[in-house]
Amino acid sequence: MNHKHIIIIGAGPAGLMAADVLSAAGISVDIYEAKASVGRKFLMAGKGGLNITHNEPMHDFIRRYDQQDWLKPMIDSFDATRIRAWMENLGVESFIGTSGRVFPTEMKAAPLLRRWLSSLKKRGVRVHCRHYWQGFTDGGSLRFTCDDEEVVTTADATILALGGGSWASLGSDGAWVNILEAKGVEINPLLPSNCGFKAAWSKFMQSHLGKPLKNISGWVGNPEESVSSSEAVLTTYGIEGGLVYALSRPLREEVISHGSAILYLDLLPYITEIELISRLTSSSKQSTDNIWRKAGLDGVKGALIRELLPKDKWSDPLAVTACVKCYPITITDMQPIDEAISTAGGVMREMLNEDLMLTALPNVFCAGEMLDWDAPTGGYLLTASFASGVFAANGTLKMLRL
Repeated sequence: MNHKHIIIIGAGPAGLMAADVLSAAGISVDIYEAKASVGRKFLMAGKGGLNITHNEPMHDFIRRYDQQDWLKPMIDSFDATRIRAWMENLGVESFIGTSGRVFPTEMKAAPLLRRWLSSLKKRGVRVHCRHYWQGFTDGGSLRFTCDDEEVVTTADATILALGGGSWASLGSDGAWVNILEAKGVEINPLLPSNCGFKAAWSKFMQSHLGKPLKNISGWVGNPEESVSSSEAVLTTYGIEGGLVYALSRPLREEVISHGSAILYLDLLPYITEIELISRLTSSSKQSTDNIWRKAGLDGVKGALIRELLPKDKWSDPLAVTACVKCYPITITDMQPIDEAISTAGGVMREMLNEDLMLTALPNVFCAGEMLDWDAPTGGYLLTASFASGVFAANGTLKMLRL
C-alpha cells in the first residue's frame, strides 16, 4: 500500500469509480458519504433495469453531450467497452438490448453494487457514512458533521463527487455550490434536466392522463434534430417520458429565454403524409372513430387530435394529417429540480485544469454530475459519471507523481 492518502466525498458512481482506480494503484482511500448507505441514486437508477451505458459508435455517442470536446477524452478512457469489461471483472455479465442500450444480465443495480463494494473493501477502501461535508477549515482541512459532532480530517488530495441537485433525499442536494463559490469557484446554476415539463390540458383530456404515447417522434425548433422511436406520458402537470427527457435541453433553454417553448410531435412518424392521407380518405360511410383507429389514431393520440382540431375538421384528411405530423404542445415551465432525473450546470470547465483539479483549490478534484455537462438518459449519464471519476483519479495519481 502506498503511503499517500486520498479522501473522496460522495459515494455515487463517480466517487466509487475514483476509489476503484486509486485503490487498484495501491493508494489509501477513505470515502465520506452523507447518507446512511452508499450508491442510493445508482440503486434508484437501476430500479426498473440498470441501463448502464450505450453501445453506439463514439461519433454518435459523444454527440449526446453538450460539452463534447471536454468530455470526449474522459469517455475515451472509460467507454462502453471498458465499462462492460469492468463489470465482467466483477463477475457481472451484461447484454446489449435491441436499442443499443447496455444492461447487466440481472438487470438490477443492487447485485453489481454489492460486488463492487466487496471488491473495494478487499483493497482496503474505507467508507464513512452519515458524514455530511461542511467545507474547509481556515487551514484547508475537510470539515464534516456526524451525529451532530464535527469531524476534521486531511489528506494528500481530495476528490469531490457530490452529485448535482436532483433527488436531494438520495444525497444530491447541491449544498456544495455555496461552499465552492465562497472559495472563488465559478459555477453555472444547477437546473433540472431529464425532467417533466408543464403544459395545460382541458377537462376533455383528463381521462387520458397517465396513458403512454408510444412510437412518436418530437423536436424543438428544427425538425431535422428530432428524437424518434420514443414515447411520452401525459400527466396532470403536463408531459414527461423518454422523448421529453431527450429534448429537455432545448426545451429548458427556450423556457428560460422566452418564458415558454413549443414541443412538436409527430404522432405517426412511421407513416408518410401521403400514406396517412390515403388511410384517412374513405369512400365508404365509416365513422370517424373507425377511420382514425385504422390509421393508428385511437386512444390518447386520437384524443390529442380532438383536443386541438375543430370538430368540423375531423373528417378532413389534410387537416388531420397536418395536425398528426406536426402536433404542437405549449410548454410553460419545467418541473422542480428535485423531481428531475439529473441536473445541468455545475463547476465550470474554466475552473478546472486538464486533470479536473480546481485551480482555486490545489489538490482538490471534481468528478461526476458536479461538473458542468448535460446528457440525456440512456446510459449517457452513468457513462460520463464513471468516466469522469476515472479521469479525476488518474489526474490525482498524476499530481502525486505515481
